[in-house]
Amino acid sequence: MKILANQKIKLLFVEIVACIAVFVAAASVLMGLSFVPGALSIFFFALCMALAILLFCYQYFKEQNKTIEAAVTQITEYMSGNQDARIMCNDEGELYRLFHEVNTLVSILNAHAEQEQKSKEFLKNTMADISHQLKTPLAALNIYNGILQSEAENPQAIEEFTTLSEQELGRIETLVQNLLKITKMDAGTVVFEKQTENVFEMMERVQKHFAFRAEREEKEIRLTGDTAVTLLCDRDWLTEAMDNIVKNALDHTKKGNRIQISWKQVSAILQIRIEDDGCGIHPEDLYHIFKRFYRSKFSKDTQGIGLGLSLAKSIIEAHSGTVKAESELGAGTTFIIEFLIPTKL
Repeated sequence: MKILANQKIKLLFVEIVACIAVFVAAASVLMGLSFVPGALSIFFFALCMALAILLFCYQYFKEQNKTIEAAVTQITEYMSGNQDARIMCNDEGELYRLFHEVNTLVSILNAHAEQEQKSKEFLKNTMADISHQLKTPLAALNIYNGILQSEAENPQAIEEFTTLSEQELGRIETLVQNLLKITKMDAGTVVFEKQTENVFEMMERVQKHFAFRAEREEKEIRLTGDTAVTLLCDRDWLTEAMDNIVKNALDHTKKGNRIQISWKQVSAILQIRIEDDGCGIHPEDLYHIFKRFYRSKFSKDTQGIGLGLSLAKSIIEAHSGTVKAESELGAGTTFIIEFLIPTKL
């Protein structure tokens, strides 16, 4: 019986059984003695047995009440804010099992509270980052608007600052779009419509997306790989990830630099490499480049908003892939993306 797992309950039962056994034995002896009044003696021993049982029960319930009061004290302390409060549950039995479950519940509540605090801190930092990221283009737009008003009769100035305003508006739009996409990824509301896609066609789509910019900045985007390789993926989302990595490469290369997109399938692994011969990433920054809103203290770049690589990583990992970066300062950067291709048995 589970109830007897508790040593105190077991001891109480033993004491009660012992009292009854002593009473029965004494009653049997007295009934065999003709010179002793049997009824009176049996009554006396029954009274003694009842008193002994009541005493043992009182001691047991007194101990139980003491244990429960200690548990209530710990629960009250926890409710008052002491997250280290715990109920002692070193014994066996159903009551101590209940105490153990309460302690487990407290640990779970502490973990949730800690996670909630981290989420609040993350939200606070994110809002501060968003505010900071919006402040720069908005301030620039305000300046450009003032210049446009003062240069209303100068077509050349109007054209120049209109172009600059479009660039700042583009930055704001990119920030908002990336934030919406990351929020969807975090919330788990993105439904990936995976189909077997040709890798060459996806990479060609990325190349065409940046063809105008690359030509304008006198840079080159090359494609190298087997045109027959395929991957089970959501084409639009995965192309978005590659776009962000290539955009990062364009942001950190100069006139005459080259960006190489190559891919190959080895056994059950598809590897995509995006390499550039740009300025490279400082060793102190390499570990942090996939963090949201991370901006290097060594970089003078003002184009990035610190979300592109983070979004790319989230999308790749949602496709059961991995991404890492290798870089040499002044020599260029290589992003290595790998996907596991399920093998057919």
